[in-house]
Amino acid sequence: MRVLLVEDNQLLAQGIELSLSKEGVQVDHISSYKEAVASLINEDFSAIILDLGLPDGNGEELLKQWRRKGISLPIIVLTANTDFDTRLNCLDIGADDYLSKPFDVRELVARLRAIVRRQHGLDNNQFSLGALTIDFSCCEVHFREQLIKLPRREYQLLLEFSQSAGRVLTRSQLEQLTYGWDEVGSNSIEVHIHHLRKKMAPELIKTVRGIGYILTDVQ
Repeated sequence: MRVLLVEDNQLLAQGIELSLSKEGVQVDHISSYKEAVASLINEDFSAIILDLGLPDGNGEELLKQWRRKGISLPIIVLTANTDFDTRLNCLDIGADDYLSKPFDVRELVARLRAIVRRQHGLDNNQFSLGALTIDFSCCEVHFREQLIKLPRREYQLLLEFSQSAGRVLTRSQLEQLTYGWDEVGSNSIEVHIHHLRKKMAPELIKTVRGIGYILTDVQ
């Protein structure tokens, strides 16, 4: 998952980046209205975390501008403003969720995963495709009714495939996902996919030659 964080408080932004990176989320951090306007051009994000109090513009106006342009990415609004009318307005103009400062970063992570799951049509805490089942609430993977123990990186990669079920993930998208994993070597994606296939089924993740990979329905 790749997230755009628009936050001018550098200390808070660093804390959010650290917490999200531990969950396998890549964070692109910017701190101004002007940067935010430009950042969605030709970029592939899963969600946006938006602070309303930017130094060079109003976050509510930015939110309205994105929605007018047809940008449908899930957006969580962060703000120190606890005014009820402000909260209602943000939800009315297109925010998917709202979190008041100060907040527990763990709650932000949980809310982020929830809105991304909803974006992909996963309304509960479980994903199923053929013989594969992923329980998000306890981070467990079952294949053909057997519990499959996966290390953190393999689990994170499988989550990305589940959130893109039915679509091919390009090598570029997977490289963005694994960016910041501090792994040496250009073939780390192939190594993780090889391990997932070996632990479950070779045909679980199909190679689409010259494009990328896709999660398939294996019984």
